[in-house]
Amino acid sequence: MSRNFELLQKLGKEPEVAGRAPAVAAVSALETRAITPPQFDLDPLQRDELMKLVTRIFLATGSGEVRAVTFCGLDAGGDSPWICAQAAQILAAQVAGSVCVVDANLREPGLHEQLGIDSDQGLTDALQHPDPIREFVRPSGRPNLWFLSCGGEPWRWETLLGSDRMRARIAELRTEFDYVLIDSPVLSVSNDAASLGRASDGVVLVLKAHSSRREVARKAVENFENERVRVLGAVLNKRTFPIPESIYNKL
Repeated sequence: MSRNFELLQKLGKEPEVAGRAPAVAAVSALETRAITPPQFDLDPLQRDELMKLVTRIFLATGSGEVRAVTFCGLDAGGDSPWICAQAAQILAAQVAGSVCVVDANLREPGLHEQLGIDSDQGLTDALQHPDPIREFVRPSGRPNLWFLSCGGEPWRWETLLGSDRMRARIAELRTEFDYVLIDSPVLSVSNDAASLGRASDGVVLVLKAHSSRREVARKAVENFENERVRVLGAVLNKRTFPIPESIYNKL
């Protein structure tokens, strides 16, 4: 664990830490190519830490009615799509209800690669057409898990995520599914995560070990709180060596 993120503890929010994830290549909404089969083989440390994250946010007694969560990277390279996809799969395996994972990163979509599903129709289409949201959601091939891809190239997509239409679609997803996990653009290039966080029950920050700075993370938390967006937790991703808690507490 890195002391970069002790600020979350000072603010009363316990960070959750995931193990190293594979790199994810960014693709444009229009790019078409062979999809690599999804790799959900996790080592014990990764599975344990992701399970803790899912339990504390969605399942722990007293955690509140958290049913829709936005995942956002602080900066590029944190693999927020990987974390979001893994959390969705673990949650779907733990609950009887339905789980929908949504790729709202219209700038650099990556969830479709994690799930091994193409991205030909999805969120951007749902934001431009009146059909029920179920018309744009597809099964992932895993029990209880559904997927809403980023979709095709939208018209003026820069304005879509903060629109009333987007908020209405998230509300519709909440009526159709028991849990909704949304991957958003990274904070370093967009404030879309704040709009999505307001429409959901809060955000989970994805931080990159040895890269994300404490001051930047602190400012991100402050900005979310100023915009009345609840910060549910944080994932410290891509750490390359463990530090025992007893040593961490002395740093």
